Amino acid sequence: MIPEVTETHREKAYALLKADADKIRRLIEVQIENLTMPQCPLYEEVLDTQMFGLSREIDFAVRLNLISEQEGKAILENLERQLNILHEAAQDSV
Repeated sequence: MIPEVTETHREKAYALLKADADKIRRLIEVQIENLTMPQCPLYEEVLDTQMFGLSREIDFAVRLNLISEQEGKAILENLERQLNILHEAAQDSV
């Protein structure tokens, strides 16, 4: 028998997913500032790979009922907004 998921587990899962989203934002921020321009294929590949991985983590957490589908979408949408701001700032500085 599988034990009931506690609120502590849900909070921890949400916090871990948010932390992973923050790591992706920081990785992309460093890449934009120091390594490559946003139109570089390497930049796009890193971004796509990281976003895909996070979306799979979120899907897994949703399937385990650790977070709601809405919470998962909110994490991804927030990260996408932050990345768009970084991308626009990099474009403006060129």
